[in-house]
Amino acid sequence: MLLLVFIAPIIQLILFGYAITTDIENISTAIWDLDRTYESRDFISCIENSGNFNLNYYADSEQEITSLLESGDAQIAVKINPGFGKDIKKGNEAKIQIIIDGSDSNSAAVILGYINQISANYSRSVLIERLNQFKLLKQENISTNIDSFSNEIRFWFNPTLKSRFSNVPAVMAFILLISTIMLTSMSIVKEKEAGTIEQLIVTPIKPIELIAGKTIPFAIIGFIDVLLVISVSYSWFKIPLRGNLLILFFSMILYLFATLGVGLFISTISRTQQQAMMSTFFFMMPAVLLSGFMFPIENMPVIIQYITYLNPLRYFFVIITGIFLKGTGLGILWPQMLALGIIGIIILAISIFRFRKRLE
Repeated sequence: MLLLVFIAPIIQLILFGYAITTDIENISTAIWDLDRTYESRDFISCIENSGNFNLNYYADSEQEITSLLESGDAQIAVKINPGFGKDIKKGNEAKIQIIIDGSDSNSAAVILGYINQISANYSRSVLIERLNQFKLLKQENISTNIDSFSNEIRFWFNPTLKSRFSNVPAVMAFILLISTIMLTSMSIVKEKEAGTIEQLIVTPIKPIELIAGKTIPFAIIGFIDVLLVISVSYSWFKIPLRGNLLILFFSMILYLFATLGVGLFISTISRTQQQAMMSTFFFMMPAVLLSGFMFPIENMPVIIQYITYLNPLRYFFVIITGIFLKGTGLGILWPQMLALGIIGIIILAISIFRFRKRLE
């Protein structure tokens, strides 16, 4: 317990001190410039120079924009329509289409504020330049409320930016995390404390049968809880389920490999239920905070971002959000499912090996 009581808080403090931030930065952005004029490039430079957006993608079609937003590779897409530069020169109202991923309502609202501020600043600079050229007004008398162009804002996947649309699906991931890790580790450690683990060892039961008997019931409990949450979220909260339910259940199986494996691993390093509970808390808190649900992973330091690749909740959160809100399928979610399966199999294999070795 000394390691958990004194060392764990220090590790968590250092980890969360760098990783947790409410600032929205490094926003992955896709640009679709259909105008390709000096004015359009100037506006794109304003977005890039703001310091909040990373222009990672330059799209050439609507299908590419859709794919980037559905996969989560891009959080915002900026479409500059043909004639943008001509309208700017003539003093007409030029329109830009802004598409924001609304699956994370909080981030979407912040991104909207950023892009509106950039548009307002660019509009004012264009207006000042035009009025200076014609010497109509002095610069200090120009109203900042005058816009030379307007943004056409669209929020995909969550048009009303309701927070429960992203919160309720995430609850399913947390329920599986708690019910499988905590219950699995506590039930096995309870056998040790009661002294009945030795009685189980001398019975004809094989180690793998004992492991299955201690893990499968909690996997079933997790499935039942998730079915209840899905039913309530769909009927009561009106959360849309746009994706394939079979893909969701298959992803849950892959996720269970990881969570059950962690629960078994904790049981092998714990001698008492108190130690198991502390170890479970030490794992679950970083797993939740570093999953990308509360704080964007892109804003974390690079080292912390690499650590999140070991977090199964990171991948399952992307999967469950994509299936519920975006209706994405295997064509987009297979990298997350593959990573989740690899992590789950490795963790479960290591945990089973340690558990069998202890039993033998």
